[in-house]
Amino acid sequence: MSPLAWLSLLGGLALLLVGAELLVRGASRLAAALGIAPLVIGLTVVAYGTSAPELAVSVRAGLAGSAGLAMGNVLGSNLFNILLVLGLSSLLVPLDVSRQLIRIDVPILVAVTALAYVLALDGRLGRADGAVLLVLAAAYTGLQVAAARRPRSGTERAGQGSRQETGGSWPVQIALVLGGLALLVLGSGWLVEGAMATARWLGVGETLIGLTIVAAGTSLPELATSVVAGVRGERDLATGNVVGSDIFNVLVVLGAAAALSPRGLPVPEQALRFDFPVALAAAFACLPIFFTGHRIARWEGALFLVYYAAYVLYLFLSAARRPSLAAFERAMLVYVIPLTAITLATVTVRALRHGRAGGAGG
Repeated sequence: MSPLAWLSLLGGLALLLVGAELLVRGASRLAAALGIAPLVIGLTVVAYGTSAPELAVSVRAGLAGSAGLAMGNVLGSNLFNILLVLGLSSLLVPLDVSRQLIRIDVPILVAVTALAYVLALDGRLGRADGAVLLVLAAAYTGLQVAAARRPRSGTERAGQGSRQETGGSWPVQIALVLGGLALLVLGSGWLVEGAMATARWLGVGETLIGLTIVAAGTSLPELATSVVAGVRGERDLATGNVVGSDIFNVLVVLGAAAALSPRGLPVPEQALRFDFPVALAAAFACLPIFFTGHRIARWEGALFLVYYAAYVLYLFLSAARRPSLAAFERAMLVYVIPLTAITLATVTVRALRHGRAGGAGG
């Protein structure tokens, strides 16, 4: 492999880490300076900014007629965000989950993913479908702006006021956010180029590269931002970034790719048969996991990581047409997925009983 490919890999990783640090620091202090909850910043400014690589790749792919790459990038990125980004972040530091995410944003993520799936069932996301998704994106952003303007309690204002004293002037924080976003976009591009060169050097097919490396590479800003945010204690930014990015991917990235493509965006059969249902299931799985204790525990993060590994293994087995693919599918459908569902249901019921017992005791 050429030294330039190694340089792209290492340089991209370095830019991602520096960009994530600048973005988290600027966004958290900007929230304090403007009196806005960090969760809202994470769901909008940070989430939309870190999804810029997905937008650029999918729109370019749609215009070039590479519908499979455009669709696979969005769905693969959403799975990467939920299963790997949240999984790794919570494995390092258990992440607190706000009530707004459970009551509003995760249900919205489930709903818009289901809507995109329904719109795609005819085998194409037309320009009108893309326009619908973009209108919903504008409505969701308006909802977040309204939430940012909602009056908060005296305790919250006092807490924000104390942070504002150390936050610095807001133009400086905006500069940090913009600089961090620029480094994230540049670093992810370098890293994707280096990773694709490595994959070709290893003899891996282009289809598999698109489903895994491109989707994962464009989601590296979310990974770097959420991990850094969790370690720095900005846990609302960590979870809000992932949920907001996934909503942005479905509404804006898919919507723009479909609306700007001359004939809309053809939907590959693989996406309808496998990728869309898996992305919808992953979004839905956030509800019980987020609800239990209003945090993502380490074991739940580990569960997410196991499922992402299983997803990638499935892609490799499917691309290589291995005979073991059928046995792997049976094992997942008959044993692993039902066992996980039973575990999550049991934990949720216990959490509900504990909450009721606590309310009765109070």
